[in-house]
Amino acid sequence: MTFTLAANAEMLFLDRPFVDRVSRIHELGFEVEIWDWTAKDLDALVATGASFSSMTGYVSGELIDPEGAETFLESAARSLEAAERLDCPRLNVHGTGLDSAGLPVRPTWHTEGDDWLAAVDTLRKLAELGERAGRVFTIENLNTRVDHPGTPFARSEDTARLVQAVNSPALRMNFDIYHAQIDEGNLIERTIRYLPLIGEIQVADVPGRKEPGTGEINYPAIARGLAEAGYTGTIALEAWASGESTAALTRFRESFALP
Repeated sequence: MTFTLAANAEMLFLDRPFVDRVSRIHELGFEVEIWDWTAKDLDALVATGASFSSMTGYVSGELIDPEGAETFLESAARSLEAAERLDCPRLNVHGTGLDSAGLPVRPTWHTEGDDWLAAVDTLRKLAELGERAGRVFTIENLNTRVDHPGTPFARSEDTARLVQAVNSPALRMNFDIYHAQIDEGNLIERTIRYLPLIGEIQVADVPGRKEPGTGEINYPAIARGLAEAGYTGTIALEAWASGESTAALTRFRESFALP
């Protein structure tokens, strides 16, 4: 049993032009993930021959406010057009729009019942877009203690509840183990519990958000747990390299190599 491994080109080989980063990750045998597609030359990315695993699924907007939800869905529709060009199967979203520093454009510190109902309604419409396009939107858990304070629906428990409420194969969890470790912990049990809802898993170590093996998370143990639970999907490195990027990718691959 093996996993499909992907790496985020936004965080590796930072001394290279973006298209060269994508080419290098592809050459090393990984699928590629990207963030904001609007700032990319999509034709140049296609020409690299890389397989794109995931990309940002919206440009702006949020789940709660009606005007923000409309903007969110409009930008998701445009993102689906870009995903078609890249043949990218998954598009990632969050509880609200994030700025260039990863902070919520409109911080929301507490969510009430009406907020949850509005978020589910927006995500149902998002899933309908995904179903029609034959692609999957994933909603990612984020940590609020270090990187993304004020982001609504940030914990994995929140994203799981939203995915369950929508109940569509076109909306899954993007379960980020780095974020879960900072805010929640209990990683192996939590990951396996959510497997029926997960469309992808992202990883980085804690502290520092660097590749596995640089911090406190026992990724080989997580890999064994995932294999025993029957997971064969995508695991993506969304981490900064502690040193040279090729070496970081080697450590990532070794952390998920099964005997």
